[in-house]
Amino acid sequence: MSASANTQPLASSYRGIFLYCTAVFLFVVMDSFAKYAATIYSPLQVVWARYAFHMLLMVLILGPTLRGKLVRTANLKLQVFRSMLLLGATICFFTALKYIPLADAGAMGSTAPLFVTVMSVLFLGEKVSFRRWTAVLVGFAGALIILRPGMSAVHPAMFLVLGMAVFYSSYQITTRKLAGVDPALTTLFYTALVGTVAMSFVLPSVWITPPDLEGWLLLGVIGLIGGVSHFIIILAFSYSTASNVAPFSYTQLIWTAVFGFAIFGDFPDGYTILGAIIIVGSGLYILYRERVRHSH
Repeated sequence: MSASANTQPLASSYRGIFLYCTAVFLFVVMDSFAKYAATIYSPLQVVWARYAFHMLLMVLILGPTLRGKLVRTANLKLQVFRSMLLLGATICFFTALKYIPLADAGAMGSTAPLFVTVMSVLFLGEKVSFRRWTAVLVGFAGALIILRPGMSAVHPAMFLVLGMAVFYSSYQITTRKLAGVDPALTTLFYTALVGTVAMSFVLPSVWITPPDLEGWLLLGVIGLIGGVSHFIIILAFSYSTASNVAPFSYTQLIWTAVFGFAIFGDFPDGYTILGAIIIVGSGLYILYRERVRHSH
């Protein structure tokens, strides 16, 4: 086999990693806009915009070519349930961002892979070794360091981020169940559709401040970035496997610290940094053990 043939899979993997890192960066940009918007509007109003403009983007770009294929699903109940889980995660996270620094929310949100491990045992019947269970416990110890119970007052919104992690990990488990059932774009469309419909029922009760032109642009950017980021993730997975790109999810911690300091003047304290290092270390070890298990 030639050297060029050997380098093709490697180049494809690098391309997928680059695209995935780009999507992670854009998600942090979206969260930064959402944090700012939540100081002006209700967080639930911001959540509605995040899904409504995401759906508008999909309808305008994919509607003319895919048409009925976007809504044709083999498992409607699971699609709706999965989308509601992601909606719950978004509500928890955007509400928390109104009250706590971006980097603190990102650090605590990094516990999601730990919850995925726990839920894969409960709902998928996967076998988890003693080493992986130890890594999960160490990761949760890192979360306790960030919360530092008994040492100082912690804002209750931090528990909303924990709720986000639970919702998001459940969302990932249901996404695994949908793998191979429906096309990725159909699943992505239902994510936007269910979120938009559900939040439209809530919107009249939370529509406190009608946006001006600048406000509509701000809310629109949040939804458009969310939609584009999901497209980029789908594209990344076409070049590389999920196991290859998963470790790069933690690059969000770098960007949340940078954006939090540059825009909002917040910088994580020593406890948050220590807890984040422990969580990331345990998460990377879990990913390593999963690779070892699959290789056998």
